[in-house]
Amino acid sequence: MSNIIAVVWDFDKTLIGSYMQDPIFKKYGVDGNAFWKEVNALPEKYLKEQGVRVNRDTIYLNHFINYVKNGKFSGLNNKMLTTLGAELEFYNGLPALMEITKKMIAEDSRYTEYDIRVEHYIVSTGFTAMIKGSAVAPYVSGIWGCELIEAPNEDGEMVISEIGYTIDNTTKTRALFEINKGVGVLDNVDVNTKLPEEMRRVRFENMIYIADGPSDVPAFSTLNKSGGATFAIYPHNDEKAFKQVEQLRKDGRINMYAEADYSEGTTAYMWITGKIREFADRIREKERSKLQSSISETPRHLTD
Repeated sequence: MSNIIAVVWDFDKTLIGSYMQDPIFKKYGVDGNAFWKEVNALPEKYLKEQGVRVNRDTIYLNHFINYVKNGKFSGLNNKMLTTLGAELEFYNGLPALMEITKKMIAEDSRYTEYDIRVEHYIVSTGFTAMIKGSAVAPYVSGIWGCELIEAPNEDGEMVISEIGYTIDNTTKTRALFEINKGVGVLDNVDVNTKLPEEMRRVRFENMIYIADGPSDVPAFSTLNKSGGATFAIYPHNDEKAFKQVEQLRKDGRINMYAEADYSEGTTAYMWITGKIREFADRIREKERSKLQSSISETPRHLTD
């Protein structure tokens, strides 16, 4: 199997400073704060009125669809989401860091000799379509996010109408297992396929998970237990976010954290590139040891 190092990124407040839905609110003149306030009130509303529990991470998708139906998001479809994704502004140093980390391994003969390479993945509770239209898309090998189904409206225009696929903060761990096993890359492999560790496409010990806070604890825990690396991000001058990631460090949830700036020379840049090189060196040494152990002593003529 290939010796792949996977860098797995959360999206909102990890790669960008806010929520990816902001360009949608701007286009339609909708108050984003009011929208999220409505969303946050829905779990209690549905439980009280109907005795129904909802998923707090993904109930916003229903609210988006309702906004389309009542004309507040008129004409919103996947093509438009992809177009709006191009408006997303990334933290300093992105997407350059993704390209740098891929090249620094791909262009080093010490690593290419053993087919070691870097891949980037995004696992997000946001819209897959918007991520596909964003500046990081060309550097990403796979995206796990929420996907929406379209149907014609009264004018025959295709608009989002149903939820097709969701990722929440718990099922992000499922995405890690799918990356681990090569789901979508290897034929006839899904998340429930039984595969010995040595046959898995991306070993957990070769994964780095980067996110912004407590909601990613299940994913952090999965990699911490399996020998991978975990890293948290906080925005510049955000004391509350800083305290959250510091608590994660104290609790042993993450290996390291830094301010959200991925420019060359920053803590985030040095830690991520350093960890990738550390992984690459470990893989290389392991492969070299396997090769040496398989080479038998050169036959010699017997002497009296």
